[in-house]
Amino acid sequence: MTLILLPPSETKRDGGEPPRASGALRFADVTDARREVRDALRRLMAGEDDEAIARAVKVGRTAAAAEIARNRSLDGAPVMPAIDRYTGVLYDALAAESLDAGARQLAGRSVVIQSALFGPVGALDAIPAYRLSADSRLPGLRLKAVWSRPASEALLATGEALVDLRSASYAALAPVPATYPGDNAVTVSVVARGADGAVRALNHFNKRGKGLFVRALLQSGTIPDSVDGLCAHAQTIGWELTRLSARELQLVVPQS
Repeated sequence: MTLILLPPSETKRDGGEPPRASGALRFADVTDARREVRDALRRLMAGEDDEAIARAVKVGRTAAAAEIARNRSLDGAPVMPAIDRYTGVLYDALAAESLDAGARQLAGRSVVIQSALFGPVGALDAIPAYRLSADSRLPGLRLKAVWSRPASEALLATGEALVDLRSASYAALAPVPATYPGDNAVTVSVVARGADGAVRALNHFNKRGKGLFVRALLQSGTIPDSVDGLCAHAQTIGWELTRLSARELQLVVPQS
């Protein structure tokens, strides 16, 4: 099955259920990296200078108190599926909470979200609310240095086709290996087609396009196991997804 790689969101929904002892995350091969990043975040949160902490985790003054409180109470914090935890433009468009059970099960198998704290996680993996972004600065640790090798190897080990919808900063935490076999690992550029037929890159609204596209895929009930198969399937559900090269696709967001 093709894996759809998504970025996280810096905004997250509160609440959830008590964590379970059996609540292991997908991609067990990155467990050591998860522990290293979590320990570094604990060390940061143990400090008393909240302004310095806010700068380190890249949070503005208005939201700083709430986000720091989240990070200080991570151990034992309530959890919910990652695809429900994240909010913001992409996830609001995806609207995972309104998907039927079959579409959510498909998401659990095919959607992978790149977290700065947990690394790659499955869409239905249960995670707490937290604050850590790709450009956060943790004491004695560089996120890219910790994540890039084990997370890239974990993606490679799946043997699945990879369609990368992540932003550049999160893709850098787990680069798709250049040695990935064949032409089944691709990035996606998101564009809109104007009235003149020309396509133009989207900026902020590319997030909405990504969310709507992934929702349409999940609602279709199937995600083919190759990139070319995915492109063909996209056409049948009203989306234009085409190859620009062996490593890049172009997604045209419908004008409607």
